[in-house]
Amino acid sequence: MSQPPSDNVDAKLKAAEAHLRGVMLALPETTEEFPWGHRTAKVKGKMFVILALDNDGLGVTTKLPESHEAALTLPFTEPTGYGLGKSGWVSARFKPGSEVPTGLLSQWIHESFRAVAPQKVLKALTLGAGKQPAPGKAAAGGKKSVAKPAPAREGPKVRAGAKKTSTAKRGAAGSSR
Repeated sequence: MSQPPSDNVDAKLKAAEAHLRGVMLALPETTEEFPWGHRTAKVKGKMFVILALDNDGLGVTTKLPESHEAALTLPFTEPTGYGLGKSGWVSARFKPGSEVPTGLLSQWIHESFRAVAPQKVLKALTLGAGKQPAPGKAAAGGKKSVAKPAPAREGPKVRAGAKKTSTAKRGAAGSSR
């Protein structure tokens, strides 16, 4: 088992961990927890990355449903233990003094986030990234924001009308018997 971090943790690895922590915490609705003594990021209670920095090095674990096969060809990766590797989880390990490919690992963090985040959170991520919604979803005049509240106001009226209609049908059906 690895040792807990101390003041003599490799500076390169410490900087890489700080960068990757910033990437994971910038994602919407992400929380940070420390189960097993390691830094983890979760979205809506679902873990999507583990960062483990100690005197032995830096470990990064992510779920890669799309790129796990390619990731496992790299010399610093292996399938995550405890059977998680079968589900696409990949662990990368960097020894002190190693160069850490933070750009690649940042991409993996984003892929892992997309793999576990609920659709509502992913939609917020897409809109927050400046991507345009699909045509017809939000017209140029802001129709989406105008159209969205309207059904909520009309909802109870429609439901009340539906009850009257169904009662009328039951009454008509009863009188025909």
